[in-house]
Amino acid sequence: MSEPLDTIAAEPPIAARKPSQTTIHGVTLHDDYAWLRDPNWREAMLDPDKLDADIRAYLEAENAYTDAAMADTTELQAELVAEMRARIAEVDASVPTPDGDYVYYLRFREGGQHPIFCRAPRASDGGAAPGEPLAGEQTLLDGDAEAEGRAYFSLGAVDHSPDHAKLAFALDDRGSEAYTIHVRAIDPHGASGDEIQPPIDNTTGNVAWSADGNTLFYVTLDDNHRPCRVWRLTLGEPPANATLIYEESDPGFFVGLGETQSARYLLIHAHDHATSETRFIPAANPEATPRLIAERVPGREYSVDDDNGEYFVLLTNAGDAEDFRLMRAPVATPDFDHWEELVPHVPGRLILDHAEFAHHRVRMERADALPRIVITDKHSGEDHAIAFADEAYSLGMAAGYEYDTTTLRFLYSAPHTPDETFDYDMHTRERILRKQRQVPSGFDPAQYIVRRLTAETADGQHVPITLTHHKNTPIDGSAPCLLHGYGAYGISEPAAFSSTRFSLIDRGFVHAIAHIRGGKERGYRWYADGKLEKKPNTFADFVRVAEYLCETGYTAPGKIAAHGGSAGGMLVGAVVNQRPELFGAAIADVPFVDALNTMLDDTLPLTPPEWPEWGNPRDDAQAFETIRSYCPYQNVSAQDYPAVLTIAGVSDPRVTYWEPAKWVARLRATKTDNRTLLLKTHMAAGHGGLPGRFAALEETGLIFAFLLKELTASID
Repeated sequence: MSEPLDTIAAEPPIAARKPSQTTIHGVTLHDDYAWLRDPNWREAMLDPDKLDADIRAYLEAENAYTDAAMADTTELQAELVAEMRARIAEVDASVPTPDGDYVYYLRFREGGQHPIFCRAPRASDGGAAPGEPLAGEQTLLDGDAEAEGRAYFSLGAVDHSPDHAKLAFALDDRGSEAYTIHVRAIDPHGASGDEIQPPIDNTTGNVAWSADGNTLFYVTLDDNHRPCRVWRLTLGEPPANATLIYEESDPGFFVGLGETQSARYLLIHAHDHATSETRFIPAANPEATPRLIAERVPGREYSVDDDNGEYFVLLTNAGDAEDFRLMRAPVATPDFDHWEELVPHVPGRLILDHAEFAHHRVRMERADALPRIVITDKHSGEDHAIAFADEAYSLGMAAGYEYDTTTLRFLYSAPHTPDETFDYDMHTRERILRKQRQVPSGFDPAQYIVRRLTAETADGQHVPITLTHHKNTPIDGSAPCLLHGYGAYGISEPAAFSSTRFSLIDRGFVHAIAHIRGGKERGYRWYADGKLEKKPNTFADFVRVAEYLCETGYTAPGKIAAHGGSAGGMLVGAVVNQRPELFGAAIADVPFVDALNTMLDDTLPLTPPEWPEWGNPRDDAQAFETIRSYCPYQNVSAQDYPAVLTIAGVSDPRVTYWEPAKWVARLRATKTDNRTLLLKTHMAAGHGGLPGRFAALEETGLIFAFLLKELTASID
C-alpha cells in the first residue's frame, strides 16, 4: 500500500497560488493555477526549451518528486520492463503487402526501436524465415538510423509513389504532431537514394500522389494546429511554389487526404465530429479543380470509395440511418439527389467501414458489441460473413494496395489470443494464416479466462465488459482490478491482445475493459448517449461497471485502479471525484481534465472542432452547466482520493500540459488524505508519450509498479 507522504524522501512540490477569475453566464470561475499555462505555449509546444522558467521548474520538481516516491520500485520497474520486452519478438516483420511487381513490408532488427521499411520482388514473398529479409530486399527507410541523435522521433506516413520510384515520409522530432515531409528517390537496384524534394514543414504527416508520381498533395496546419489547407506541389519544386487547392474556413472543421481503393481518385475530406463532406480529384489529372460530391449538411456524415470508376459508394447516416447504410451515386453526378441505396440501414447493426474491390464489396460492421466482416459478390449479389467463435475478440481489415484482387487481409486477436494475420480469398472463402504474433518468453492461452459480461445501469442499459484473468485468480473479492475505459468520440475499445498487461494478470490482477457509452460498441446510439448533454452517462456507466465487478466477486471497493488516457483521463478524473471510495488507485494518462476552461477558449488547439462532442459553453449556458458539473478540475473537493499517477507531455497539442499540471496542483492543495499523488511530465514528448517500441515500456513499467505498490501488500 502507499506510504504516507512524510515517509518519502522528497517533499511534494506545492504550486504557487496566483488567483484569477472569469465570469461567464453569471458564474464566476476561480483558478489559482492558471499561471501554469505559458503565455507563449505555442512556441513551447514546438520547442520545449522555450517553456517559461518558473513553469519548467515546477514541472521538473514534480518529476523529481515522482522519481523519489517511486525509488523503492526501481528494481521492480526493471523487472517489469525486462518481462514485457521478453514478450516482444525483437527480430520481426509484417506480412508483405503486394503492389505490382513488388511487395512492401516493415521489419525490426534486434534491439531496434523503430521500423525498417522495405520492399522486395513479388516472387520472393514467403521465401524467408519470420522476421528475416526477403530475397532481393531493398531498404527504403531505416527508422533507427533516422532517429539517431534526435531527442524525439516519430514517423507519420511512409508512402511509395505509384511508379515505385519515389518514397515520401514524414517525421516529427518534437512530439508536437507537426510533421516535416521528405521525398527520396528509390534506386531500382539498391536502397532509397538522395532527397529529391526540399522538406515540407508544418504538415499533418499524410500525403497523396498523382497517378504518374510527379505531383504530391499534402495538408498544412494553421496557428491553432488545425489541419485546414490542402496543397498541390510538382515534385522537386520548393514548397513556396505549391498551389493551394482547398482551404477550410470553418474553424470547427478539420481537413484530411485520402484515395479510393482503386487509386483512381484522390479525396479531400472536411469534417467535424458530426458532419462531413468530400471533394475528389482524378489521380490521373492532378491539375483538376477539386469537385464536391455532396455539400455538408449539419449532422450528415459520409465516406467515399469508388466502384470500377463508374460509381461512388458512400457509407452514410443520411436519411435517419443512425447506424449507417451504403449508397451509391454516379461519378458524373455524385450530388445527394442521385444517391441510391445499396445496403439498408438496420438499427443495432453499425456499419463501421467499407472497401470496394473489382469483384467484391467488403464492409466491417458491429452487432451485439462484436465486429464482423461481410463480403458481397458484386456479380451474384450474395453476402457472406467471416465467422469467429471467441466470446470477445478484436477484428480489423487491411485492404492493401490492389483493387483487382480476390484477396482480403484481416487481423484477428482476442485478449488471450496473440494477433493473427490472415489472407482470405473472397471467392473461394479459403483463409490462410500468414502470421501469428510470437511471444518469445512463452504464452499459454489455456492459463487465462476471458469473459464478456454486462452490467445493467440504473436507466436500464447493459454495459459490455471484457474481462481477463488467470485461471488461478480467486474470484472472491480479493483480487485487485485494473479497469480501463474511454467512452468518447464514438471510439470503441477493442477486445484485443496486449502482451504487456499479463505482467499484472500473472500477478493476480483482473483486467477489465468497460465498453461505456460514448463509444459505438452498441451502435451509434451508444455514442450519442455519451456525448453533449448526455456525457454524464459515460461516468455513470464506468462507476456501475466497477460496482458490478465488486458485486460479482471479481474485486472489491478500494482494490480497483481506474485507467484512461486523453478523454479517458477525463473519465478517470470525473469518477474519482464522484466515487473515490470505489478506487484504490487511478492512472490518468494525458488527461483532458480542465475541459471547461479549454472549451471556453477558442484560441486553443482543436477547441472549435470539439464543440460538437462536448458542447459550446461560450454560447450555450446549458452546455456550460453540463460541462461544469463533471469537469474534473472544477469538481476537486475536500475529500479522500485514491492514489493518483498522472502523465503529461509539454509538446502535446491535444491535451495541453497545463491541464494535468493544474489538476494535480489543485488536488494536492484540496484533498484530505495523504495518499500518493504523482505527476510525470515528458519534457520533450507529446500526446503519444515516449516513441519507440522498447522506450514505451519504461512508462508502462512505471505505471504497473505504481499499481502493484498501491493495490498489493508488497512490491515484491
